[in-house]
Amino acid sequence: MYAITGVTGRVGSIVARTLLDSGLAVRAVVRDATKGADWKERGSDVALADMNDASALTAALTRVDGLFVLFPPIFDPTPGFPEAKAIVAAVTTAIEAAKPPKVVCLSTIGAQATQPNLLHQLGLLEQKLGAAPLPICFLRAAWFMENAAWDVTPARDLGVVPSFLQPLDKPVPMVATADIGRLAAALLQEIWTGRRIVELEGPRRFTPNEIAATFAKILGRPVRMEAVPRDTWERLFALQGMKNPSPRAQMLDGFNEGWIEFENGEHGSLKGQTELETVLRQLV
Repeated sequence: MYAITGVTGRVGSIVARTLLDSGLAVRAVVRDATKGADWKERGSDVALADMNDASALTAALTRVDGLFVLFPPIFDPTPGFPEAKAIVAAVTTAIEAAKPPKVVCLSTIGAQATQPNLLHQLGLLEQKLGAAPLPICFLRAAWFMENAAWDVTPARDLGVVPSFLQPLDKPVPMVATADIGRLAAALLQEIWTGRRIVELEGPRRFTPNEIAATFAKILGRPVRMEAVPRDTWERLFALQGMKNPSPRAQMLDGFNEGWIEFENGEHGSLKGQTELETVLRQLV
Protein backbone atom coordinates (compact mmCIF):
# COMPACT_ATOMS: atom_id res chain seq x y z
CA MET A 1 0.00 0.00 0.00
CA TYR A 2 1.22 3.48 -0.92
CA ALA A 3 0.37 6.52 1.22
CA ILE A 4 -0.34 9.65 -0.82
CA THR A 5 -0.46 13.13 0.73
CA GLY A 6 -1.97 16.02 -1.21
CA VAL A 7 -4.28 13.49 -2.83
CA THR A 8 -7.03 16.07 -3.45
CA GLY A 9 -4.73 18.25 -5.57
CA ARG A 10 -3.69 18.00 -9.21
CA VAL A 11 -0.45 16.07 -8.75
CA GLY A 12 -1.42 13.93 -5.76
CA SER A 13 -4.65 12.79 -7.41
CA ILE A 14 -2.76 11.69 -10.53
CA VAL A 15 -0.27 9.73 -8.42
CA ALA A 16 -3.11 7.96 -6.62
CA ARG A 17 -5.15 7.24 -9.75
CA THR A 18 -2.11 5.92 -11.60
CA LEU A 19 -1.33 3.48 -8.79
CA LEU A 20 -4.96 2.39 -8.46
CA ASP A 21 -5.24 1.85 -12.21
CA SER A 22 -2.21 -0.43 -11.94
CA GLY A 23 -3.99 -2.54 -9.32
CA LEU A 24 -1.94 -1.23 -6.40
CA ALA A 25 -3.37 -0.29 -3.01
CA VAL A 26 -3.48 3.38 -2.00
CA ARG A 27 -3.96 5.14 1.32
CA ALA A 28 -5.30 8.64 0.71
CA VAL A 29 -4.10 11.01 3.42
CA VAL A 30 -6.58 13.89 3.79
CA ARG A 31 -7.33 16.60 6.35
CA ASP A 32 -11.10 16.38 5.93
CA ALA A 33 -13.05 13.12 5.92
CA THR A 34 -15.50 14.50 3.35
CA LYS A 35 -12.62 14.95 0.90
CA GLY A 36 -11.67 11.32 1.38
CA ALA A 37 -15.13 9.99 0.46
CA ASP A 38 -14.42 9.85 -3.28
CA TRP A 39 -11.17 8.00 -2.69
CA LYS A 40 -12.89 5.52 -0.43
CA GLU A 41 -15.41 4.83 -3.20
CA ARG A 42 -12.49 4.20 -5.55
CA GLY A 43 -11.26 1.49 -3.18
CA SER A 44 -8.59 3.48 -1.34
CA ASP A 45 -7.89 3.32 2.35
CA VAL A 46 -8.39 6.78 3.88
CA ALA A 47 -6.37 8.30 6.73
CA LEU A 48 -7.06 11.64 8.41
CA ALA A 49 -4.00 13.77 9.13
CA ASP A 50 -2.99 17.41 8.91
CA MET A 51 0.52 18.05 7.65
CA ASN A 52 1.26 19.92 10.88
CA ASP A 53 0.18 16.98 13.07
CA ALA A 54 3.15 14.64 13.54
CA SER A 55 1.15 12.13 15.58
CA ALA A 56 -1.68 11.78 13.05
CA LEU A 57 0.82 11.65 10.19
CA THR A 58 2.77 8.89 11.92
CA ALA A 59 -0.37 6.77 12.13
CA ALA A 60 -1.22 7.49 8.48
CA LEU A 61 2.26 6.54 7.25
CA THR A 62 2.67 3.34 9.26
CA ARG A 63 2.74 -0.02 7.49
CA VAL A 64 2.99 1.25 3.92
CA ASP A 65 5.19 0.21 1.00
CA GLY A 66 6.01 3.76 0.05
CA LEU A 67 5.06 7.38 0.65
CA PHE A 68 4.44 10.33 -1.65
CA VAL A 69 4.94 13.69 0.09
CA LEU A 70 3.39 16.82 -1.36
CA PHE A 71 4.18 19.98 0.58
CA PRO A 72 1.05 22.19 0.92
CA PRO A 73 1.56 25.44 -0.99
CA ILE A 74 2.25 28.52 1.11
CA PHE A 75 2.17 31.45 -1.32
CA ASP A 76 2.34 34.24 1.28
CA PRO A 77 4.74 33.04 3.96
CA THR A 78 5.74 34.96 7.06
CA PRO A 79 9.35 36.19 6.92
CA GLY A 80 11.69 33.35 7.86
CA PHE A 81 9.21 30.71 6.64
CA PRO A 82 7.97 29.58 10.09
CA GLU A 83 4.90 27.90 8.54
CA ALA A 84 7.06 25.80 6.25
CA LYS A 85 9.50 24.94 9.02
CA ALA A 86 6.65 23.68 11.22
CA ILE A 87 5.38 21.39 8.46
CA VAL A 88 8.88 20.16 7.68
CA ALA A 89 9.41 19.31 11.36
CA ALA A 90 6.09 17.44 11.62
CA VAL A 91 6.65 15.47 8.39
CA THR A 92 10.21 14.58 9.37
CA THR A 93 9.13 13.42 12.82
CA ALA A 94 6.36 11.27 11.33
CA ILE A 95 8.62 9.69 8.71
CA GLU A 96 11.31 8.89 11.26
CA ALA A 97 8.68 7.25 13.49
CA ALA A 98 6.68 5.41 10.80
CA LYS A 99 9.77 4.34 8.83
CA PRO A 100 8.22 3.90 5.38
CA PRO A 101 10.60 1.83 3.21
CA LYS A 102 10.89 4.63 0.62
CA VAL A 103 9.71 8.18 0.05
CA VAL A 104 9.10 10.23 -3.08
CA CYS A 105 8.82 13.93 -2.31
CA LEU A 106 7.63 16.54 -4.80
CA SER A 107 10.21 19.31 -4.83
CA THR A 108 10.94 22.05 -7.34
CA ILE A 109 13.35 23.31 -9.92
CA GLY A 110 15.77 25.60 -8.11
CA ALA A 111 15.42 23.91 -4.72
CA GLN A 112 19.21 24.07 -4.48
CA ALA A 113 19.35 27.86 -5.07
CA THR A 114 20.90 29.85 -2.24
CA GLN A 115 19.24 33.17 -3.09
CA PRO A 116 16.13 33.96 -1.01
CA ASN A 117 12.86 33.25 -2.82
CA LEU A 118 9.49 31.51 -2.38
CA LEU A 119 10.83 28.11 -3.46
CA HIS A 120 13.30 28.10 -0.55
CA GLN A 121 10.54 26.40 1.43
CA LEU A 122 11.10 23.22 -0.58
CA GLY A 123 14.83 23.64 -0.22
CA LEU A 124 14.29 23.48 3.55
CA LEU A 125 12.27 20.29 3.08
CA GLU A 126 15.03 18.71 1.01
CA GLN A 127 17.68 19.60 3.58
CA LYS A 128 15.74 18.12 6.49
CA LEU A 129 14.25 15.04 4.86
CA GLY A 130 17.42 14.38 2.89
CA ALA A 131 19.19 13.54 6.13
CA ALA A 132 16.68 10.81 7.01
CA PRO A 133 18.21 7.29 7.01
CA LEU A 134 15.97 5.81 4.31
CA PRO A 135 15.64 5.82 0.52
CA ILE A 136 14.23 9.20 -0.45
CA CYS A 137 13.76 10.70 -3.91
CA PHE A 138 13.20 14.40 -4.48
CA LEU A 139 11.28 14.95 -7.70
CA ARG A 140 12.16 18.47 -8.79
CA ALA A 141 9.50 19.71 -11.19
CA ALA A 142 9.60 22.73 -13.49
CA TRP A 143 7.10 25.59 -13.59
CA PHE A 144 3.61 24.06 -13.81
CA MET A 145 1.94 24.58 -17.19
CA GLU A 146 -1.31 24.74 -15.22
CA ASN A 147 -0.18 28.06 -13.74
CA ALA A 148 -1.60 29.47 -16.98
CA ALA A 149 -5.07 28.98 -15.50
CA TRP A 150 -4.74 32.57 -14.27
CA ASP A 151 -4.24 33.68 -17.90
CA VAL A 152 -7.40 32.19 -19.39
CA THR A 153 -9.75 35.04 -18.48
CA PRO A 154 -7.58 37.94 -19.70
CA ALA A 155 -6.68 35.99 -22.85
CA ARG A 156 -10.33 35.27 -23.61
CA ASP A 157 -11.85 38.60 -22.56
CA LEU A 158 -9.11 41.12 -23.32
CA GLY A 159 -6.66 39.46 -25.68
CA VAL A 160 -3.84 40.74 -23.45
CA VAL A 161 -2.19 38.65 -20.74
CA PRO A 162 0.04 40.29 -18.08
CA SER A 163 3.30 38.38 -17.74
CA PHE A 164 5.68 38.32 -14.81
CA LEU A 165 7.86 35.86 -16.74
CA GLN A 166 10.12 37.98 -18.91
CA PRO A 167 11.70 38.73 -21.33
CA LEU A 168 8.70 37.53 -23.29
CA ASP A 169 10.88 35.58 -25.71
CA LYS A 170 12.87 33.76 -22.99
CA PRO A 171 12.18 30.00 -22.88
CA VAL A 172 10.95 28.82 -19.47
CA PRO A 173 11.19 25.23 -18.15
CA MET A 174 7.59 24.06 -17.76
CA VAL A 175 5.86 20.73 -17.16
CA ALA A 176 2.32 19.37 -17.00
CA THR A 177 1.05 18.06 -13.68
CA ALA A 178 -0.03 14.86 -15.47
CA ASP A 179 3.60 14.10 -16.29
CA ILE A 180 4.67 14.83 -12.71
CA GLY A 181 2.05 12.54 -11.22
CA ARG A 182 2.77 9.66 -13.57
CA LEU A 183 6.51 9.87 -12.93
CA ALA A 184 6.01 10.04 -9.16
CA ALA A 185 3.86 6.89 -9.30
CA ALA A 186 6.56 5.12 -11.30
CA LEU A 187 9.29 6.22 -8.91
CA LEU A 188 7.35 4.86 -5.94
CA GLN A 189 7.59 1.41 -7.51
CA GLU A 190 11.36 1.56 -8.04
CA ILE A 191 14.07 0.37 -5.66
CA TRP A 192 17.05 2.54 -4.72
CA THR A 193 19.20 3.45 -1.75
CA GLY A 194 19.97 6.76 -0.09
CA ARG A 195 19.10 10.24 -1.36
CA ARG A 196 18.15 10.67 -5.00
CA ILE A 197 17.35 13.69 -7.18
CA VAL A 198 15.16 13.43 -10.31
CA GLU A 199 14.48 16.58 -12.34
CA LEU A 200 11.54 16.85 -14.75
CA GLU A 201 10.35 19.33 -17.36
CA GLY A 202 8.16 19.19 -20.45
CA PRO A 203 9.13 18.04 -23.95
CA ARG A 204 10.72 21.46 -24.56
CA ARG A 205 10.83 24.94 -23.07
CA PHE A 206 8.21 27.56 -23.90
CA THR A 207 8.31 31.35 -23.97
CA PRO A 208 5.55 33.63 -22.67
CA ASN A 209 4.98 34.70 -26.27
CA GLU A 210 4.39 31.07 -27.23
CA ILE A 211 1.80 30.80 -24.45
CA ALA A 212 -0.02 33.80 -25.96
CA ALA A 213 0.19 32.33 -29.47
CA THR A 214 -1.20 29.02 -28.22
CA PHE A 215 -4.10 30.78 -26.51
CA ALA A 216 -4.75 32.67 -29.76
CA LYS A 217 -4.88 29.37 -31.66
CA ILE A 218 -7.28 27.82 -29.16
CA LEU A 219 -9.53 30.86 -28.68
CA GLY A 220 -9.57 31.95 -32.31
CA ARG A 221 -8.69 35.55 -31.47
CA PRO A 222 -5.49 37.62 -31.23
CA VAL A 223 -3.73 37.25 -27.88
CA ARG A 224 -0.50 38.88 -26.79
CA MET A 225 1.62 38.98 -23.66
CA GLU A 226 2.43 42.23 -21.89
CA ALA A 227 5.35 42.38 -19.48
CA VAL A 228 4.46 43.74 -16.05
CA PRO A 229 7.14 46.28 -15.02
CA ARG A 230 9.38 44.85 -12.28
CA ASP A 231 9.13 47.94 -10.06
CA THR A 232 5.36 47.42 -9.70
CA TRP A 233 5.34 43.77 -8.57
CA GLU A 234 5.46 44.11 -4.81
CA ARG A 235 2.79 46.80 -4.82
CA LEU A 236 0.53 44.72 -7.10
CA PHE A 237 0.97 41.62 -4.95
CA ALA A 238 0.20 43.64 -1.81
CA LEU A 239 -2.99 44.96 -3.44
CA GLN A 240 -3.95 41.33 -4.09
CA GLY A 241 -3.76 40.76 -0.34
CA MET A 242 -0.24 39.45 0.16
CA LYS A 243 1.39 40.52 3.41
CA ASN A 244 4.90 39.46 2.41
CA PRO A 245 5.21 39.76 -1.39
CA SER A 246 9.01 39.73 -1.60
CA PRO A 247 9.53 35.91 -1.77
CA ARG A 248 7.15 35.62 -4.73
CA ALA A 249 8.86 38.49 -6.55
CA GLN A 250 12.27 36.97 -5.82
CA MET A 251 11.11 33.62 -7.23
CA LEU A 252 10.05 35.30 -10.46
CA ASP A 253 13.40 37.10 -10.57
CA GLY A 254 15.06 33.71 -10.29
CA PHE A 255 13.24 32.34 -13.34
CA ASN A 256 13.80 35.52 -15.33
CA GLU A 257 17.47 35.86 -14.42
CA GLY A 258 18.18 32.15 -14.82
CA TRP A 259 19.38 31.27 -11.32
CA ILE A 260 16.30 29.16 -10.72
CA GLU A 261 17.34 26.25 -12.91
CA PHE A 262 17.80 22.52 -12.64
CA GLU A 263 20.92 21.48 -10.79
CA ASN A 264 22.02 19.47 -13.85
CA GLY A 265 20.69 21.98 -16.38
CA GLU A 266 18.30 21.36 -19.23
CA HIS A 267 20.40 18.50 -20.61
CA GLY A 268 20.21 16.60 -17.30
CA SER A 269 16.43 16.68 -16.82
CA LEU A 270 13.91 14.03 -17.76
CA LYS A 271 11.37 15.17 -20.34
CA GLY A 272 7.60 14.76 -20.03
CA GLN A 273 5.35 14.02 -22.98
CA THR A 274 2.47 16.48 -22.49
CA GLU A 275 2.51 19.50 -24.80
CA LEU A 276 1.62 23.01 -23.68
CA GLU A 277 -1.31 23.17 -26.12
CA THR A 278 -2.86 20.08 -24.52
CA VAL A 279 -2.82 21.71 -21.09
CA LEU A 280 -4.07 25.10 -22.28
CA ARG A 281 -6.98 23.47 -24.12
CA GLN A 282 -7.97 21.73 -20.91
CA LEU A 283 -7.75 24.99 -18.96
CA VAL A 284 -9.86 26.87 -21.51
